[in-house]
Amino acid sequence: MNNTRVMRYTAFDVDGQGGNPAGVVLDSRGMDAARMQEIAAEVGFSETAFLLDDGDAGGLRIRYFSPLAEVAFCGHATIATAVALAEREGTGDLRLVTSAGEVGVETRPVNGRILATLTSVAPAVGEVAEADLTDALTALRWSAADLDPALPPRIANAGNDHLVLAASSRARLADLDYDQESLGALMARRGWTTVHLVWRETETVFHARDPFPPGGVVEDPATGAAAAAFGGYLRALGLITPPAEITIHQGQDMGRPSRLLVEVPSGTTGGIRVSGTAAPIPG
Repeated sequence: MNNTRVMRYTAFDVDGQGGNPAGVVLDSRGMDAARMQEIAAEVGFSETAFLLDDGDAGGLRIRYFSPLAEVAFCGHATIATAVALAEREGTGDLRLVTSAGEVGVETRPVNGRILATLTSVAPAVGEVAEADLTDALTALRWSAADLDPALPPRIANAGNDHLVLAASSRARLADLDYDQESLGALMARRGWTTVHLVWRETETVFHARDPFPPGGVVEDPATGAAAAAFGGYLRALGLITPPAEITIHQGQDMGRPSRLLVEVPSGTTGGIRVSGTAAPIPG
């Protein structure tokens, strides 16, 4: 990789296990998009984050690339980058300038680990067209009866668009066997980054799976951007009473258990806070 140092972390891990692997390049000054894309493809993780020079507002500019394309915002790579920086320079506050807007990040020591917390851009929630919902269900090989009517389908955004679909049972969520080509084509047409499939265990505990064809992978084991969007979804639809804290378990069904902690503040427009740890990947 031409002496470019790529650090590898797994973010939103559970006690050092599971999580979502991310590449991190802490010094990408002078690197163009083509080179970043090339490195992301070589790394092969769902995303690699690249820190550039200081942005106009004094924050650190950051870009994210999947093996196939640039992504406006990536939560797990943000957490990984923040932990990598904290290990090198110490914990504290950061301002990251992403293509989706400014994202604040805090790092602090908790129980011998570094916990990173990002605050998303202001979330937005919109309706999903009936034809798009039908096409998504067909590609997932789900029926309307597989949906939980208490959590209606929506498009949620906290930096990227995600189609939110709630499963009626844990068994339905566990049985993920979808048409990757069809779902990927639909997501490309609509600009969806993931499809955020969730099941509500309790009022504050959820399980999630995120098909991610745009990133060249079947499924993402931990998706911080989708978690932030989902927090905005819950607040906008009145499905929780903010301020609230929720836990999202993801990756269990693919053998990479992940834990995402989501704080939904009061009000209607504030960013959603998503917290997690990150562990270096040996080798």
